[in-house]
Amino acid sequence: MSIVATGATGHLGRHVVEQLLEKVPADRITAVVRDEARAADLAERGVRLAVADYNSPETLGSVFSAGDRVLLISGNEFDKGRVGQHKAVIEAAKAAGVALLAYTSTPGSLTAALADDHRGTEEALLASGVPYVLLRNGWYHENYTENLAPVLEHGAVVQAAGEGRVSSASRADYAAAAVAVLTGEGHDNKTYELGGDDAWSFAEYAAELSRQTGKEIAYSPVPVETYTGILAGAGLPGPLAAILAGVDSSIEKGELVVSTGDLSRLAGRPTTPLADAIAAAVKG
Repeated sequence: MSIVATGATGHLGRHVVEQLLEKVPADRITAVVRDEARAADLAERGVRLAVADYNSPETLGSVFSAGDRVLLISGNEFDKGRVGQHKAVIEAAKAAGVALLAYTSTPGSLTAALADDHRGTEEALLASGVPYVLLRNGWYHENYTENLAPVLEHGAVVQAAGEGRVSSASRADYAAAAVAVLTGEGHDNKTYELGGDDAWSFAEYAAELSRQTGKEIAYSPVPVETYTGILAGAGLPGPLAAILAGVDSSIEKGELVVSTGDLSRLAGRPTTPLADAIAAAVKG
């Protein structure tokens, strides 16, 4: 029996594997990757590698074994039919007789188009009969802190979220929740709504950036259409720009405020404050 993590060399997957290594022997971890070379360091530490691709169902047939606990990290290829990709993993896991399949979804309150693929995947997972856990991950700190250069250059946080608030947390926080589910008991067929302990507004985010950088940074709210154009102008494909701008519209409606406390309970600690994520980004 292995704990199997898909997308293991991705931003979230890396955190999951690193935290699994702190809790279980390396030879009980299988990292599913598309490029074996990117996981060479994990193999050196004793992690088993499986090379497979969501877009090639035939590569998934030998990845899973009976009794495995699986983490399906949602794909990021918005233009390749993510529900179909995820279904291929679910079907392979079902055929193998896995004991549990946890899926990284999105908050149940989110109505933006970004949620559509996640809802489709959730429906497929529940219909499969495989014991499941829905990890409905909220927004990541890193969605903002990893791209500070234009904010600092222009002295402005530009979003289309009005005065809406976000219960974001770090990738490491969400990874800790996933690891708790994969290594613990009593999570079968549960749904967890996950978000940071403290919701914040973009005005507060701009103020914290100002405090930590010593630069005057203001929050500049714009209409969704304007923000879509800004994202497209920065090089994002039009459909993806519209999806991301749509999330801001949901933020304005309060749909990314998650107040369940599920994330800190699963992680066994408070979630990472936004200020800490900003500090790490500014130093880095």
